[in-house]
Amino acid sequence: MLSVIVSLLYKVTRKLLTVPSVLVRHGTAKDAELLVLRHENAVLRRQLPGPVRYEPADRFWFAALSGLIPRRHWLKVFPVTPGTLLAWHRRFIAVKWDDTARRGTGRPPTPAAIKKLVLRLARENPTWGYRRIQGN
Repeated sequence: MLSVIVSLLYKVTRKLLTVPSVLVRHGTAKDAELLVLRHENAVLRRQLPGPVRYEPADRFWFAALSGLIPRRHWLKVFPVTPGTLLAWHRRFIAVKWDDTARRGTGRPPTPAAIKKLVLRLARENPTWGYRRIQGN
């Protein structure tokens, strides 16, 4: 159930990010804002002692935003490689198709009534053997 919710949330987020409000702003203002944010990102990265670890929510946003930016610009825009972005996207989409929790392994258990009947037939007819009880 949780996987369905996460998948639905991911799809809704991607759709909401295409809202035309971004298109209403003037191109120069958007470019300036991007430059400011990139510079801020660079300054903050210089202050960190080790590699950045992204939480699932961060990965979710990067993967969702990647649909709005052409792939040829990913290397300049995102702080991770394009392969990492695609892997995160695949992981979010794969949750929808993951049916391991619904699928059991092996043969389903024999109902108690049938097990009881077979044992009773074997007890009452000891000369039959398993072939006759099985039905072949």
